[in-house]
Amino acid sequence: MWSAEYSTEIDATPDVINAFFADTARWPEWNAGTEWVELDGPFAAGTTARMKIPGEDPLVFRLVQVSPDGFEDETPIDDAGVVVRVRHAIERLADGRCRVVYRATVDGPNAEKLGPDIGPQVTADFPEVLAALKARAEAAPRT
Repeated sequence: MWSAEYSTEIDATPDVINAFFADTARWPEWNAGTEWVELDGPFAAGTTARMKIPGEDPLVFRLVQVSPDGFEDETPIDDAGVVVRVRHAIERLADGRCRVVYRATVDGPNAEKLGPDIGPQVTADFPEVLAALKARAEAAPRT
């Protein structure tokens, strides 16, 4: 199995971050690596979706876990014999702040062989995505 993790501290509450996560139509506003996302149902565990990455065919993924602490999605790449999972975790900190952690794994029969190639492609923009999420969340109106 291959894995990598990136994180940032954000001066916003977990509820604010969850609102950004759940509003998939607006992901392209803070994730330059996403052209669009279409959910086949609510932002809830079990829902499948498609995400268009610039220059690529849409990827089909499934939300495997959704909670107040974040969400996890998985994208099977059947012809490669791997499954990519990304956990988007929200850790509550003092004073209403939080830490957002993106943890990606590549698992499956071919993970040892293909993970070191596929994994960095998946995570290459995580630092920029987290920085953009931080900027948006910290600029969001406080309630």
